[in-house]
Parts: sequence; structure tokens; C-alpha cells
Amino acid sequence: MPCPLEVPEGLMFGKWKYEMPNGSPVFIAFRSSTKKNVQYDDVPDYKDRLSLSENYTLSIKNARISDEKRFVCMLVTEDDVSEEPTIVKVFKQPSQPEILHQANLLETEKLQMLGECVSRDSYPEGNVTWYKNGRALQHVDDVVVINPQKIVDATTGLFTMTSSLEYMPTKEDVNAKFSCIVTYYGPSGQKTMQSEPVVFDVHYPTEKVTIRVLPQSSTIKEGDNITLKCSGNGNPPPQEFLFYIPGETEGIRSSDTYIMTDVRRNATGEYKCSLTDKSMMDSTTITVHYLDLQLTPSGEVTKQIGEALPVSCTISSSRNATVFWIKDNTRMQTSPSFSSLQYQDAGNYVCETALQEVEGLRKRQTLKLIVEGKPQIKMTKKTNTNKMSKTIICHVEGFPKPAVQWTVTGSGSILNKTEETKYVNGKFSSKIVIAPEENVTLTCIAENELERTVTSMNVSAISIPEYDEPEERGDDNSEKVNDQAKLIVGIVVGLLLVALIAGVVYWLYVKKSKTASKHVDKDLGNIEENKKLEENNHKSET
Repeated sequence: MPCPLEVPEGLMFGKWKYEMPNGSPVFIAFRSSTKKNVQYDDVPDYKDRLSLSENYTLSIKNARISDEKRFVCMLVTEDDVSEEPTIVKVFKQPSQPEILHQANLLETEKLQMLGECVSRDSYPEGNVTWYKNGRALQHVDDVVVINPQKIVDATTGLFTMTSSLEYMPTKEDVNAKFSCIVTYYGPSGQKTMQSEPVVFDVHYPTEKVTIRVLPQSSTIKEGDNITLKCSGNGNPPPQEFLFYIPGETEGIRSSDTYIMTDVRRNATGEYKCSLTDKSMMDSTTITVHYLDLQLTPSGEVTKQIGEALPVSCTISSSRNATVFWIKDNTRMQTSPSFSSLQYQDAGNYVCETALQEVEGLRKRQTLKLIVEGKPQIKMTKKTNTNKMSKTIICHVEGFPKPAVQWTVTGSGSILNKTEETKYVNGKFSSKIVIAPEENVTLTCIAENELERTVTSMNVSAISIPEYDEPEERGDDNSEKVNDQAKLIVGIVVGLLLVALIAGVVYWLYVKKSKTASKHVDKDLGNIEENKKLEENNHKSET
């Protein structure tokens, strides 16, 4: 504390004193201006705590609350005594406030002790205020009850401020932050210090029950597993419920979940859950989607060519379903209909359906159609452009695929081995190229598991011109059909011109066929059929 007085000339000494509450002085320090010595009075409160400088500044270390006094600086000359007071104020910052004796939980509609805010060792005394979410709480009878207290330590003179809070919570107080703030004074003015916020577990009763279906999917199909989840909005939430299942008259007591596995279509209906006291209830409707497919006929079906086969694919479903057909891995544009079965109708048919907007709900059934037929044969011939050979073609139709054999009666050279085309839709052809030295008979034999069919064709010697049979052509080429018709008319006219020649040729043919038929190619001939043909020749001769 600097001395407020200016040091006068002729100063003899200076003194410091303080005033008692009753106004009487207590001298504590003396300094002579001439002898330069310092003396401290025997005052117990200031023993070893004082220091007086040459300019009469008094220092007090280890400040105490009791140092809050009126101190006076005195400067004495031979003619005058001057005095000037200094008022000393002492401050002590309190400890950070903390909330003690916190409630374990709060129950709505019940006034209860929330906690006690404590801030220690303050000087001068401070004030405690309660806050919720940053807003100060005011006293409200039976809702907010605040009881502040202040205690002074007899030894230190420091204040301890306490404030208890009784509070009636509501549901809105869930996660609310409660804190307290102490307001105190320091050398620079008013200051505040806040406690750590506290959040209390607020218990309140259930006011609403909710039922949910897990997983949360808009579509449920047969075979799915369903979990019903029931919840209440109370805290703590209820742990047991009653579940009401379609077809059951009484509720089923369970935890907050009820599981149904591999549900069927009869599980469709209204589901409910309630508290165990049946005071609150909620409901939901579940639709279990289904899809049935009936293909008639199905599996492996064998029919004869030309037969009719009615096919139906019947769908039964919980909502609109799409239906499509697949044949041999290719999607069909229309449903199959068989009024007269053909070989190309054979194959693997699949009727497949899917339920719109229901993922994973698809059904399919398969029909393996087999179209059987005994071998049908048509033979054609033509003279090759070199005029040195003729090509004989045996057109075969049937299923299972017929095996083909050739026999030759007469003299001629087989220029090529038998060639077969690809077997498609029950049809294929086998051909040979021959250079007949004389009139010969070629026989085509086709045989499958159903029947054996034999057809023969007379072929004139290469030196004798004859009518060439046209090869099979597609029905879709009308121009080619017209050309064939014109050709046939011309051939008929030509035949009339060669009628006499044909008679002569036939006589020569009968004569020569008396000789033993030569089997030109063992792989192509059939011994039994040759014998039958020779017998037929002998009969013709007779």
C-alpha cells in the first residue's frame, strides 16, 4: 500500500496504523527518516508479514480476510502530523460449483430432490442460481423449490454457498441439462462460474403402443420369416406385451418380439399387440403373397405326329402376375397351341410366372414334348451336269431319327459314299451318286423304333436320257413352285414322245435283270432286300 502523502521537508519519521471497529488505532510499523531504521509493532496478526520501504510503502504478505481494514499512513515533522487512509478490500474466488447428492432418476408428476449445488471458500459471499438448458429456474410452488444456504468458516472467514433443488419433471425433461452457476465479486467486479451439466434419467409411463413388422418390406411372400415388434413410448419401455394373431382368441404373452417362420397365405390378416393390462393396443395388417402355377400336361409327354395336344398353364396368385413361355431357351411370343403336332413342335417348354413387385416370387414348370412318327420316304433323282453320273436322294421324315440303308440292283458304279444332311425338325436326306451302266433299281430303307419303310426307284442307264425328279423345295417360294409346275407339264408332253422308246428299254431291262444282281457296295446293300427284289424280278418275267 503506497503512502498517499507526499513526503514533506523536515520529515522526522513515518508510521502505519489501522483502525479497530470501535475507531481506536493500532500501530503496526515505524520508520525513522534520520536513523533509517524500521520497527514493527508486536501485533500477532501481522507478525513476520509486514515490510515498510524507504518511500513508506507498506507491504503485507499472505493476505487474510482479516486484512480487510482501514489503514492510515502518518508522516511527522517538527511542526505537523499528516495522515491519509487506505481502505483495503480482500477477495477470494470460490471453488467451481458442483452438483452433489444427485437423484438416481426422476419420475414425472412427482416433486423430488434433484441435487445440491455447492461452491466453497468464497469471499465475499456469492449467490447460487439453478439452470435448465441454459435458462434460470425460478421458484414455483410444488414444481421448482430452491433452498439456498450460506456457511461462514469461523477460522478462515470464507463462505460456502449451497443450494438444493426440488423439481417435478415432465417428459420434455428427457435429456435436459441441469447446471448451477455461482455469482461472486473480485477486484475487477462481478464474475460467474458454472458447474458441469448433469442429465437425469426421467421415467414416465407409456402413453402409446406401436406394432411394427420386421423386416420392413412392403411385400411378404410365402416362406418368409416375420418378426412382430411391439414397443411402448414410456421410460423405461415395457418389456412384455400381448400379441393377438388371426385365428387366436386369446393374446399370446411374449417379450417385445413375436417371430413367425415359413409363413403361408393363411397368415394374411390383422395383427395386434397391447400392454399386458390391455390398456393400450395397436394393430397392423399383413398380406402374405402367394403364387401357384399348374401346367397341364407337364413332365415328359410323347405324342404321335398329327395328333392334337391341348396345353394349359393356370395361375393363381395374390395379385396380378406376368406369364411367359420359353421354348428351348428362347422366349415365345404367344402361348403354345397344338391342333396337329409337327416334328418342329417337339422341344422343352417352360411356363414361367412372376408376381409383380414381389421380389423372389417366381414359379415355373416344364413340359418336354416328344413328337414321334414312323419313317416317311420320298425319293428324287437328277442327272449331274457332267452327264456321267446321277444323284439319287432319299428324303426321310420321322422320329426317332430313322436309320437309312441303300441297296442297288443292277450294274453301276457308286461314285461317292452315302451322304446325309443335318437332322432338323424330324427331317433329313441321304444321297448317293451312281454311274449306272444299265437300268438299275435303287432302294432306300428307313427304319426307326416304330416302323420299317422301304421305297424303290428305277434309274435308267447313264446313256439313256430320263426325267429328273425335282428336289424338295420350301413352300414359301411361290415363284419356284410355279416354275416346277411348268416343268411338269413339259415333261408330260415329252413322255408321250418317248413312250415307244420306254417300251424297248423295259424289255431290255427285264432280260438283263435275270442275271445275278451285283452288290456294288457292302456298306450300302442289304442282302435280304436284294433277295426280295430278285424274287420280284422272276415273278415279273413269268
